[in-house]
Amino acid sequence: MTHENQDREAAGPEAAAARIPVDAMTTLPPRLVTKVPGPASSDLAARLARTESRNVTSLDPTPIFWERASCANLWDVDGNRYVDLTAAFGVANVGHAHPEVVEALSSQAGSLLHGMGDVHPPRVKVELLERLAAIYPRGVQDTPPPVRSVLSSSGSDAVETAIKTAMLTTGRAGILAFEGAYHGLSLGALDCTWRSDFREPFRARLPARTRFARYGEISDVERLAREDRNGEIGAVLVEPVQGRGGERVPPEGFLRDLRRLCDDRGWLLIADEIYTGLGRTGAVFACDHEAVVPDLLCIGKGLASGMPISACIGLESVFRAWPLSAGEALHTQTFLGHPASCAAALASLDISEREGLALRARHLGEIVQAWLRDRLEAVRVVREVRGLGLMIGVECRESRISLSASARLLERGYVLLPSGEGGRVLSLTPPLTIGKDALMAACEEIVRVVEEIDSEGGRSG
Repeated sequence: MTHENQDREAAGPEAAAARIPVDAMTTLPPRLVTKVPGPASSDLAARLARTESRNVTSLDPTPIFWERASCANLWDVDGNRYVDLTAAFGVANVGHAHPEVVEALSSQAGSLLHGMGDVHPPRVKVELLERLAAIYPRGVQDTPPPVRSVLSSSGSDAVETAIKTAMLTTGRAGILAFEGAYHGLSLGALDCTWRSDFREPFRARLPARTRFARYGEISDVERLAREDRNGEIGAVLVEPVQGRGGERVPPEGFLRDLRRLCDDRGWLLIADEIYTGLGRTGAVFACDHEAVVPDLLCIGKGLASGMPISACIGLESVFRAWPLSAGEALHTQTFLGHPASCAAALASLDISEREGLALRARHLGEIVQAWLRDRLEAVRVVREVRGLGLMIGVECRESRISLSASARLLERGYVLLPSGEGGRVLSLTPPLTIGKDALMAACEEIVRVVEEIDSEGGRSG
């Protein structure tokens, strides 16, 4: 295959992009050979409707069914090629099927595919835990603080670990979270997730021990602190940038103010960096932008760039609240420290560090945001362009506009998702290795589509 749009451009003074191998950064333009969705996708949708719970995959409109993916491209079962602007929910940080991740996964699977993570652990589990300890946010210190971790399989799992750890440490079950927050759908995490449509069907099973403050407003957090007269709150759970909440970036200093307030109140600060972590926002962790050291930190998604693994990492002083295991862990799972996922995570971390992907995300994000703001400033149906690093949102004035735009873009070969309340935000979270030319071409198409809708008087079509 002839590679197009090869990107060797340096990323400003830091030259982050110049260090990324061309093969890892090649992004091909869309190439459509059928209508979207094509007949093979439509056939699979009909088969899925007969086998899967109707609440899982939305089949109206008919989705495309993926066949394979590489770097920032994906191919559907009809042979159509797309540019992925989602990194598959922010997972493919180093790109889809990066050769080094695939090799690490294959090699580990060939020697040990599954182990007994909390009884007779695999060696690679220890290696990953050591690596996570080394990259924990260090604030203004030269070295990271002593930390401990619990590995698991999903973002929700990591949040559950953090909630349990906070309760053991403080003796208090209450959590302060934020409007717009998304922390997962397992019962503990669900209680801290803002959207009522997720929580309401299961309200009878939820503890209802979460209070919600307005995101980014420290004065509202302080108000809830004053109202907590019985001392029920034990921790603050916050996304440094809200992802599913619509790429919402809080005011500068917000995290530092939360850290100060938590110290004053004896609360723990839990940073949910499942979406923002590992380079997405232009720093290894979004907490690093304000030199904030959280008590607990949850990561997942891009940790292994394609394999299911997550972690709750936290200060050693906090994790001392857990009793010493005597053969039965209070919080564990069968696939804890899964060897293949650990190997993929180590490879993904190696690539990200070696190629300076956090710096590259910062540089590319600044370019893209400035360009989009300039081009969309006079477009009436757009309210705002915002973001941090390669976590960028284009907020439309109405949900129907963004939903129509995402559907039209899919028909032209670009995959992106709506986010925020009612899906009003066009969310751009591409692989951190996406070619610059390909990303700018995608932005051109986004502007073209939004301008079309604007010229139609905002009709969704």
